[in-house]
Amino acid sequence: MDKKFIITIGREFGTGGRQIAMELGNLLGVKVYDRKLLDALKEKYNLTQEEMDRIKAKKVSWWDEFTKFYQQAQTWASRPYYETVYVPQVTSELLYEEEERILKGLAAQESCVILGRTGFHIFRNEPNAFKVFLIADKPFRRDKVARRLNINEGSADLLISKVDEARETFTQTFSEKSRYDARNYDLVLNVSGLDPKSVAEFIAGCVKQKIKI
Repeated sequence: MDKKFIITIGREFGTGGRQIAMELGNLLGVKVYDRKLLDALKEKYNLTQEEMDRIKAKKVSWWDEFTKFYQQAQTWASRPYYETVYVPQVTSELLYEEEERILKGLAAQESCVILGRTGFHIFRNEPNAFKVFLIADKPFRRDKVARRLNINEGSADLLISKVDEARETFTQTFSEKSRYDARNYDLVLNVSGLDPKSVAEFIAGCVKQKIKI
């Protein structure tokens, strides 16, 4: 695929968004970035503006090293205890701008999938960005969260409400938009009862049709 593209995925808690993003990345042969991986990148490489300039300049040796680190980080991130309970905190504007700069720098280097992080807003003016939001029925999300975290249904409901509220607050703080506004996206998809791989295949088909990759 010669044309670079960006797929952003927002999701309700309990939709299996990370698994779908990973399936999509594997299907299209591109990297997947989320908050945990960004934190690991910042710690490993201290991604200052100068370092991002190196990325944009396509320093091959640096990028090869980064690719190896990315593979290691994804192996770590795929362990069962990853993404148990993550409630995004509202950070300072300066930290958010740093994260936005890093994401844009990485996307300038190669095609990628970006999970969360208000990606739909960061890449709102990028013509080769395809923006997705995943929703699911409450019983589907409750069951998935309860089974994954080994908690009862009541606790799962409370956690879903807490995480969804926190993500909405984060989104409104930095984009001044609601993540539930369908106009932010190219595709809003209810994944209730759907296999993550099938969802990824459907999204990939839509991306290929719209962006012509």
